[in-house]
Amino acid sequence: MPPVTTLCVYCAASQRTSSRYRDTAALLGRSAAERGIAIVYGGGQVGLMGALANAALAAGGKVTGVIPEHLMSRELGHGSVTELVVVESMHERKLRMFELSDAFAILPGGLGTLDETFEILTWRQLGLHDKPIVLVDDGGYWQPLLDLIAHQVKENFVRPEHAA
Repeated sequence: MPPVTTLCVYCAASQRTSSRYRDTAALLGRSAAERGIAIVYGGGQVGLMGALANAALAAGGKVTGVIPEHLMSRELGHGSVTELVVVESMHERKLRMFELSDAFAILPGGLGTLDETFEILTWRQLGLHDKPIVLVDDGGYWQPLLDLIAHQVKENFVRPEHAA
């Protein structure tokens, strides 16, 4: 596997979550920056997105945000990132984030994070990429999803090699 130089992070923009999740996002951003790994993320300045980006920037890292025009005000597009790419649609956002990244980390999040997660997992299952994907299972957050995928394997809807 080639070295990871750019990490795409999927995470929430919600500000109503526990501070523990924002702390985890900040730790990931800071740790990546300290290792010279650039961050690509959804471009927001609030919630886990903001914590991730701000920590990476504070540690001297490169951060690229990718945000659709219609979310610029809703997610408060981050004006201090290294580069803020404004795209037309959510589909274009996900594709651009994919193109810019060597690997994926999935922090706790809501429906948008699930959408991004399932798409990148499906693309891997279909052989469209072989980039590493890591679920950051902070405090067991993703355990219900992992249980569902195990159930899908048991019921023969998902092959075991695609559940790993």
